[in-house]
Amino acid sequence: MDNLTENDLTENAEKNDLPDPSSIAEQVVEDAEQTDEDDTLQDDDFDMENPEAMYAESFKNFGEGELVIGTIISVDKDYVLVDIGYKSEGQIRIREFMDESGNTQATVGDDVEVMVEHWDEEEERVILSKEKAAKVKIWEEIKKTYDDDKTLDGVILARVKGGFSVDIGVQAFLPGSQADLRPIRNLDEMVGKTFTFKVLKYNRKRSNIVLSRRVILEQNRESKRSATLASIKKDSVVEGIVKNITEYGVFVDLGGVDGLLHITDISWGRVKHPSELFSVGDKITVKILSFDIEKERVSLGMRQLAEDPWATITERYPVGSRITGKVVSLTDYGAFIELEEGIEGLIHVSEMSWTRKIRHPSKVVSIGDAVEAVVLDIKPENRRISLGMKQVVSNPWDVISEKYPVGTTIEGKIKNITDFGLFIGIDEGIDGLVHISDISWTKRIKHPSELYNKGDVIQAIVLDIEKEHERFSLGIKQLQTDPWTTVAERYEVGKEITGTVTNITDFGVFIELEEGIEGLVHVSEISTEKIKTPVGKFNIGDVITAKVMNINSDERRIGLSIKQLNVEGDKRLLGEYVDKAGSATSAFGDILRENLQNELNKH
Repeated sequence: MDNLTENDLTENAEKNDLPDPSSIAEQVVEDAEQTDEDDTLQDDDFDMENPEAMYAESFKNFGEGELVIGTIISVDKDYVLVDIGYKSEGQIRIREFMDESGNTQATVGDDVEVMVEHWDEEEERVILSKEKAAKVKIWEEIKKTYDDDKTLDGVILARVKGGFSVDIGVQAFLPGSQADLRPIRNLDEMVGKTFTFKVLKYNRKRSNIVLSRRVILEQNRESKRSATLASIKKDSVVEGIVKNITEYGVFVDLGGVDGLLHITDISWGRVKHPSELFSVGDKITVKILSFDIEKERVSLGMRQLAEDPWATITERYPVGSRITGKVVSLTDYGAFIELEEGIEGLIHVSEMSWTRKIRHPSKVVSIGDAVEAVVLDIKPENRRISLGMKQVVSNPWDVISEKYPVGTTIEGKIKNITDFGLFIGIDEGIDGLVHISDISWTKRIKHPSELYNKGDVIQAIVLDIEKEHERFSLGIKQLQTDPWTTVAERYEVGKEITGTVTNITDFGVFIELEEGIEGLVHVSEISTEKIKTPVGKFNIGDVITAKVMNINSDERRIGLSIKQLNVEGDKRLLGEYVDKAGSATSAFGDILRENLQNELNKH
């Protein structure tokens, strides 16, 4: 910087077309020496006889480029005349006294600092400049500010490439990196404002001045930081300014030291995002939770300024008490209810209805809804409260068995049809199930939709009620007597029956005796001859006569036999033939009758 300032006077002279500052300095020295000599003169040294010479000598004290103070004595349309103690008045162009509106700001009698710009001895005229005097003064002030490491004020005029232009009397440059401690998002906000700056460097010859505001801010921050570090103590309550907001917390300026207020330490209640509660620049009060002086890390808390609401939770919300709260959050498994600031309870999806199967809590409640619930359980150590909505009303399953005893015939609408049965609406929220096996005594039903449609109104009998498992069993076939209970009376063993082939398998043939009642002719009971499979020997719909061999009503089985029927027929024919052959007299006839009788005895 010494190189930048050592030629100040020379650069100013060159810029303003002034004499070499060294000649001015020599003149000042000569004038000083002359003054010393004059002080030693005695009264008798004055030449009272030559006053004109003395008068002329008095006007040789000012040199071109020198700054002097004069008095305005006249103002006309072109010049302002200023008395600087010279034998003729100095002239200043009128434009130097005009403001932005074109008004002349010069008043007779006012003192003004000017620079001697040019001596015209022939016309005995002095040309002065108020503007150049002001610039010289400003550059002197800039130099002094730089040398003394002081500050100066300026107004930011406009944004320029890389920073700002600043008016400090002359135009200076403020780099963007030196405008603040952090990058500025909106640079236009600084335009037109007055700030205090330090001079980083200057070059008078090039009219180049570089300023910094950041240096001042860093110095202020460091002084505050030292004071803050000295005063910070754990558990102390301090004030700070919100500096930055993130999704996980708030950074707070405590005075040169930043502390983190984590989102979990903002409130005893739920905080989705810190920006819901704070804005950059907010002044807040916080508590020092921890402080690492080596790493300069400060953890802050705001909720710790208030008493923990969970400390007395069991007293305010005893188990079994009714509460009213607001729905603040929904999940797949339930709804969170805010009871008060910092206190939330969970209504599990299974605790929302006695009768309905709630797949998602949004089917019952919405965020912002006010709901009534019962406190089911409290675990202060885990900060958990279990709530129930369905407990607000009585459980319909407690009275359903009294209202519909087993054996009662009910009538309801089919609400749903599944592979395994029918669901019948009974009471509000309570459905009964007719299992597919309880639809008919005799029919083989592959799917209930073969017989019923959703919305059909049907009758059924209450078979069973399981309150613990919330199951209500119904039956349709029980409305009629089971035909198998009397099948043994209608189809006695040994009786010959006739039926229609309904199914043919490798192990036998099924024959329908009446609607819903079938008997099986096993493959071994089809013929006296050995048959591997009846498939291909019978057709669906064939009418067949067989003999009832056995009946099992419990297992709903009837055993039939075609073979036995045929054997008995053959035996009967043989018996008739033997009887007719009893009158034979020949030896051959006796032998034949004896052989036939033996065959009959075998059967």
